[in-house]
Amino acid sequence: MSEPEITPSSDKWIPYRHSQPKDSPPELVVPNVIPTDERIWVPVEENVWFRPLLLAASRGYWMNLLRVRRSGVLSRHRHPQPVHAFVLRGEWRYLEHDWIAKEGSYAYEAPGETHTLVVDPHVDEMITLFQVNGAMIYVDPDGQTTGFDDVFTRIEKCRNHYAKNGLGAEYIDQFIR
Repeated sequence: MSEPEITPSSDKWIPYRHSQPKDSPPELVVPNVIPTDERIWVPVEENVWFRPLLLAASRGYWMNLLRVRRSGVLSRHRHPQPVHAFVLRGEWRYLEHDWIAKEGSYAYEAPGETHTLVVDPHVDEMITLFQVNGAMIYVDPDGQTTGFDDVFTRIEKCRNHYAKNGLGAEYIDQFIR
């Protein structure tokens, strides 16, 4: 099969000629998603960090990488909205389920589900891309609320972390839409 001829006169090779909507936020492209600068990782607890990619304050969701080094139980939480996850490195599981999210796996978490994220001892490092819609509501084993995170608490955690580590509180602004 021969390659189709590409000619500059072909309409499909001409970019859109008009302005984008004036109220549309700018696109966001994040190079080096897994950063080499350790200061970009925001600590959550011992051996657990997140790296913001998009903090959609106007829509109430966030995209981030979650990184865990060493094993442990991270958090028991409930989601009022769906969550999407794609495992880039390592693996993790939930105490409440019998499946394991391994490198290359995609997981959909249904609204209303409560689960406890675990990284087992044989895993040196786990990195997963999460899209969290709405909030993470932290609960005890009986479902009593102990705290929460939403896009606004995540922004504040980032501002505080970046202000202290030399990147500057405004470093997070590039990821807010």
